[in-house]
Amino acid sequence: MFRAIVVEKTETGSAARLAELDETALPEGDVTVRVSHSTLNYKDALAITGRGPVVRSFPMIPGIDFAGTVETSSSPRFKPGDAVLLNGFGLGEARFGGLSELARVEADWLIPLPEALRPARAMALGTAGYTAMLCVMALEAHGVTPDKGEIVVTGANGGVGGVAIQILHHLGYRVTASTGRPQETDYLKSLGADEIIERAEFSSPGKPLQKARWAGAIDSVGSHTLANVCAAMKDDGVVTACGLAGGMDFPATVAPFILRGVTLVGINSVYRPLKDRKTAWHRLANEIDLEKLDLMTRTIPLADTIQASHDLLDGKVRGRVVVEI
Repeated sequence: MFRAIVVEKTETGSAARLAELDETALPEGDVTVRVSHSTLNYKDALAITGRGPVVRSFPMIPGIDFAGTVETSSSPRFKPGDAVLLNGFGLGEARFGGLSELARVEADWLIPLPEALRPARAMALGTAGYTAMLCVMALEAHGVTPDKGEIVVTGANGGVGGVAIQILHHLGYRVTASTGRPQETDYLKSLGADEIIERAEFSSPGKPLQKARWAGAIDSVGSHTLANVCAAMKDDGVVTACGLAGGMDFPATVAPFILRGVTLVGINSVYRPLKDRKTAWHRLANEIDLEKLDLMTRTIPLADTIQASHDLLDGKVRGRVVVEI
């Protein structure tokens, strides 16, 4: 038997509960992992609360990432006792996820836990940190170097935003953080932000082309925020889009793209080649300031994840939430 958060279909939608399941409930897979830590991400909160159409089949164990130790394996890539982590590949959406004491997955989805990271810190980074690093890697790949100018990070109080600020600061970029919580200014500056701006500057409809300010951007909000960020990019600026906390729509024009040569790069963190995953996690393990990571992280037990999901969607959570299984 093992404990897990389970989301079940109801007459009015769905409901989540902490349940005890038999191991036979696990899906097929060649590696069974004893999960030590998971995280609470925006997508997990939507699945648990039922506020978004995340879950594709019921019942479902949410949790889009986890770290743990291999218990059994029929794959030559892993053996019992190996420390591993996983994020993406439909976990918590179409496949039982990480908010569980046990997980059974395909070996091709797993990567070894980087030696420089403990499981708890790996999940303090989690999908949010991994996505932030993919965004930074995309900026670098498109030639956005620190000398090109400021980088704006939207949704700065969230997990992606907080880790992105740290990485960019470490690499020598000047970072402007956009937030709807100005009372968090000291916290964001402690992570490495040079300037704080109000979310309201981006959240309403704006001009198709605005004063050029940013050389690069990491956006986890979408909607009007993403449109306004694109409109205020410098010539040949690069915007990485990785989230939709503000909405899935994109009410923009082609003006920034054809008049300033702006590039909009979509970041798909769910299905990514193994090479990219290993590169991102290796860089996270070696380039992140662990003390700053601890500053933006709190740990909760599995039983508290349902209430914490409501808090996250209500804007009461900053940074990262690690779930100790």
